[in-house]
Amino acid sequence: MFNFLQLVRNENMKIYLRMRTWIMFGIIVVLQLAISIIAKLVSHSDPNNWTMMFLESNILLVFVTIFTVVASADSVAGEFTSGTIKLLLIRPWSRSKILLSKYISLILLALFMSVVLFVFSFFVNMLLFGYDSSKDVVKNVFSVNRDIPVLGYMLLFYLYQFISLIITVTLAFMLSTVFRSGGLAIGLSLFVLLAGSTVTGLLSMLDYEWVKYILFLNMNLSSYLNLSPLKEGMTMGFSISVLAVYYVVFMGLTWFIFNKRDVAA
Repeated sequence: MFNFLQLVRNENMKIYLRMRTWIMFGIIVVLQLAISIIAKLVSHSDPNNWTMMFLESNILLVFVTIFTVVASADSVAGEFTSGTIKLLLIRPWSRSKILLSKYISLILLALFMSVVLFVFSFFVNMLLFGYDSSKDVVKNVFSVNRDIPVLGYMLLFYLYQFISLIITVTLAFMLSTVFRSGGLAIGLSLFVLLAGSTVTGLLSMLDYEWVKYILFLNMNLSSYLNLSPLKEGMTMGFSISVLAVYYVVFMGLTWFIFNKRDVAA
């Protein structure tokens, strides 16, 4: 167990010793701060702190997803591109442990980025716009008829977004395992990510039963938070079940391909 934790630690060091990782964190922090300050300066009446936090979260969680997708797509494929995969596999660890350590480090990166965004956005907007503690913020600000504290609403929003983020990271990780080229894996992963929203919008207009089983249509879990599913008959439990099936398929393909791949060439 200790050896495996050391392996995870090594993979984390690979991520956090790269300058691009800290540039990614810097971009998120600077953008969040800039949006809040600009809103404070140009707005004739101070916006609600929760409104600003929700706006920034919708924008910046896209950046978090893109950054983690880039890291995920380069995780395995980058080892093949640089030739370090051979050095990694001659160590006394099984391929499964090596792959799992990489995957865990990526999930931790996604979690760390999401937590940083949540905490920083919460405190910056509270300092700039005050703290609205009224009970009906969810109904008055977000126009959602739910009897839930606004902080709980935001935490649920981040939780649902994080579930979708895990699926996206897992898909990018699978593509990183399939392709030896880090650039190709990153490019294809970003294409799938950016095309997903367009595909979702188009598919939601189709009146077919099979549409409900498409991956991207079930990744917008926050629609259930607003009591407005994309397709009639879809529920939170249904979407979670569909995502779970896709997750198992992605992970199964990743493990199978990596363990069978010949790295001699």
